[in-house]
Amino acid sequence: MQQEDDLRGLAKVMEFMRAISIIFVVIHVYWYCYQAITDLGVNIGVVDRILLNFQRTAGLFKNLLITKMFALIFLALSCLGTKGVKNQKMTWEKIYGAYISGLVLFFMNWWMLSLPLSPMVNAALYTATLTAGYILLLMAGIWTSRMFRHNLMDDVFNTANESFMQETRLMENEYSVNLPTKFVYQGREWDGWINVVNPFRASIVLGTPGSGKSYAVVNNYIKQQISKGFALYLYGAPVKVVS
Repeated sequence: MQQEDDLRGLAKVMEFMRAISIIFVVIHVYWYCYQAITDLGVNIGVVDRILLNFQRTAGLFKNLLITKMFALIFLALSCLGTKGVKNQKMTWEKIYGAYISGLVLFFMNWWMLSLPLSPMVNAALYTATLTAGYILLLMAGIWTSRMFRHNLMDDVFNTANESFMQETRLMENEYSVNLPTKFVYQGREWDGWINVVNPFRASIVLGTPGSGKSYAVVNNYIKQQISKGFALYLYGAPVKVVS
């Protein structure tokens, strides 16, 4: 329960950071496309006074890149806690492509504000490229977070993550049955052993038909017990043949 509360709290923090990032993008557009916004009849005096105070005290709009960098920083922080299911078609090439395209559209569009067009058209082009770049950067950040949290691209069946160190010693005595195994641990293939050191306590082999019980276990039991000079009583269920 506590862990679920912590996860919900983390999700809210990430959403808050993303909201701050979006607010920086919105005030960036409002400040640098102010002429077009006032031409639309939008004039929020309270917001104007707040932004002017920020400009006087902190120089927030002294350079066009400042608000963009703040938006990018909070966007990156919000992506760090993102969780989700990773698409197997997701590759680093696609992520790099989204990053580069997003950075170009997000940062390299300042010249659109100086085009010899109407302020309305310039603002529309600038806002469209800025929004497209932000969405691409958001996608790339989420994908990157998921790739680091679910790094299964080189291990589709999760073999490495589900492996563990198994017995690698051969423990043999006059009664034992020793079955050789192979397993993957920490990216390396190991040779191991299943050591049945006391077969008198009874053994059972379970598995679906065709899973290799006879080949991997039963045949080894028979061969090793015969090689040690034990007599065996073998019983096989009768097979009904239908012609």
